[in-house]
Amino acid sequence: MTRILFVCLGNICRSPMAEFLFRDLVEKAGLADRFEVASAGTSSEEYGNPVYPPARRKLAEHGISCAGKTARQMTRADYDRYDLLIGMEQYHLSAMRRICGGDPAGKLHRLLDYTARPGDIDDPWYTGDFDTAWNEIEAGCRALLAQLAP
Repeated sequence: MTRILFVCLGNICRSPMAEFLFRDLVEKAGLADRFEVASAGTSSEEYGNPVYPPARRKLAEHGISCAGKTARQMTRADYDRYDLLIGMEQYHLSAMRRICGGDPAGKLHRLLDYTARPGDIDDPWYTGDFDTAWNEIEAGCRALLAQLAP
């Protein structure tokens, strides 16, 4: 089983969209038993809050529910628990290294680095552009799945 933790700043927009989209992709591919998927934030400021309403709506537009999801902060223990810890932008990788005390096993990556267009996924909480964030997260999740389960 491959354990994946998607990570963003507050765990209310990008990382939950990635978590639930990736779960949907593996379920539709008949691979749900091969993956454990979760999400977390590098910050504690949104701890316990539900997925941000525009992110919930974007998931719902694609028939995906995130009911019951609340934000949590990433911990050092997550490094041992998960095989891959995937951030949405370079800043997250730096914060993840700080939280985990480094990355000796090479588990930390950015989601778009699995695609032909590596880079950061801008935070739609600030930009208001949930369409672009969704499209980039979907591209990253599809590329990640293609690499993990060809």
